[in-house]
Order: sequence, then C-alpha cells, then structure tokens
Amino acid sequence: MTANSPPPPQVWPTLRARDARRLIRFLVDAFGFEEVVVSADGDVVHHAQLRWPPGGGIMLGSVRDDPADRWPLRPGTFGAYAVAEDLDTLYARAVAAGAEVVQEVRDTDYGSRDFLVRDPEGNRWSFGTYRGEAAPA
Repeated sequence: MTANSPPPPQVWPTLRARDARRLIRFLVDAFGFEEVVVSADGDVVHHAQLRWPPGGGIMLGSVRDDPADRWPLRPGTFGAYAVAEDLDTLYARAVAAGAEVVQEVRDTDYGSRDFLVRDPEGNRWSFGTYRGEAAPA
C-alpha cells in the first residue's frame, strides 16, 4: 500500500449525532481519532470520516428529522470496541477530555486490559488490548 492508496477493506461503523461537529472534536481530542473528511453545511454534517490510527475508523453525520432518511440511526445508541495499546494513557486522555467513565481501566480474566466510557452524545466506547481470537486454520 502506498501513501496515496486507500486502505484495505475494513468494517466502518456509523453513527448519527445531535451535534456532530462537537462529537468529532471530542473523538479527536479524547480518543485520538484523526479527522479525514468532513462534508458539512454549517452545523449540519452530511458525512464525516474519522480514522482510528491502528486501523479502520468510523463514519458519522448529523441526525436528520426526515421520514425519507435511509439511515435513521438514533443518536446516543452506538457502541464500539477499539483495540488500543497504551490503555492507561488513553484512559487519562479520555477522562481529561470529559468522557463519562462507565468502567475504569481494569485487567480482565481473558487477558485484556480495558475501560468503558461514554461520549457527550451518550455513545459507549470500550477500548482494550484484546485483539480477538485467531482465525481457524
């Protein structure tokens, strides 16, 4: 993959927000997402793409009060797990940025170190060191 080529196929969860611009700032400041694309008219974000540095990312936009909306997601109902390395530093960064703590950093019985927080919209974000099980041979 070259610097200008798109990443390999991945899963990109999506969510809607009451205040998408504020949520984008929070996700960048609190968790370290990187803003890649924001298509907006004033405060209405039509599409935003935020990259998660270890791989993948999320897409989001402003909630729409439109019965013809093809993607009618309710703000504050999203949840995601993201793999991260330095959990203690990330946790401190998230708390300093105003994340609501649901579960402090802890070591799990399955070998992960993780924590769970909410963003200003009420979405749940779990970060941990667990990378999933290996694919069967």
